[in-house]
Amino acid sequence: MITELRLQNFRCFSHLSLELPETGAVFVGQNAQGKTSILEAICVLTRLHSPRSHRMGRLIKVEQPMFGIAGEVFHSERQVRYAPGKGGGIALTVEGETVSTSKEYLQDGGLIVWMGNEDLELVRGSGEVRRHYLDFICGQMSVNYRRALFRYRRALKARNLLLKDRVLRKAEIDAYTKILVTEGTSVQASREGVVLGLVDPAAHSQAVISGRDERLVLEYVPSGGQLLADAYEQAWDAEVRQRQTIVGPHRDDLKMSINGLSASEYASEGQQRTAALALKLAQGQLLQLRGGKMPIYLLDDIFGELDASRRNALMELLPRDAQKIITTTTIDWLEKGRGFPMFSVSDATVARADGDHD
Repeated sequence: MITELRLQNFRCFSHLSLELPETGAVFVGQNAQGKTSILEAICVLTRLHSPRSHRMGRLIKVEQPMFGIAGEVFHSERQVRYAPGKGGGIALTVEGETVSTSKEYLQDGGLIVWMGNEDLELVRGSGEVRRHYLDFICGQMSVNYRRALFRYRRALKARNLLLKDRVLRKAEIDAYTKILVTEGTSVQASREGVVLGLVDPAAHSQAVISGRDERLVLEYVPSGGQLLADAYEQAWDAEVRQRQTIVGPHRDDLKMSINGLSASEYASEGQQRTAALALKLAQGQLLQLRGGKMPIYLLDDIFGELDASRRNALMELLPRDAQKIITTTTIDWLEKGRGFPMFSVSDATVARADGDHD
């Protein structure tokens, strides 16, 4: 869990200092006031990952040179600082000691489940969205996964540049192909293992939240088949014509069906929203089982889009012992007795429900 959070020049916040209860908290406020940025900061501090941006520089408050995030996460004091440009970069510390690599920082860090309205794209969006979802899970379960994925992406970029040359240098392309096969095979194996672990809990959550006999089925679909070496060999002529790498993990997908029909094409919006929630709940169960820790649940303004029965079912399925940090524009949906401390957020200012300001 996270018990303290301190921000400096992060998104809309010049500074912020919060103490967060073990059970979690609810942050209430209108849109564009800073609620989601609090969840984003927790995610960056815990996993060095923003669900809203792939570039750290975009997290810096406008006209400021850097950002800093610090806090007590899973019983250790952690700090992340980032400054762009020459001589800058990311600086990490754990318990006051400098950490030289993200791998070292993450190996004993916490786990995160992020739930937001954008999760609907997991069902009806592009394959890139679903690959990103699987990569985030795999990266939390294995410190080596991020390294394999980084190496794959770097080799893929170089290979695509070579394929665009007017004169193809086959020996150099083949060298990068070998890297793609080695790292890509590792990436695909991790993703497929995660999908197998998601199948049962996702199906259970779909049925419970919907209150109906909705059978959600997940299937990992590797681009080019199971053997990457054969896939690249068979795709060579097409790659030369298209001047790009057309098979591999960057083209894989997660197929979802409900009652035997494609969830993206035939499911109603309610079924799709339920499937997205089911995927995230299954993610939490899998992380707890294989990661050995209860993840923090970050729920970003999702309850306004759910009817009462789905809201209640979701709250019951969330682990009772998990810390839940929730943002919302209204608390009309929240049942009394849930025991969540309340914070109001307005114009990058956070106040406790009793009126004390942080």
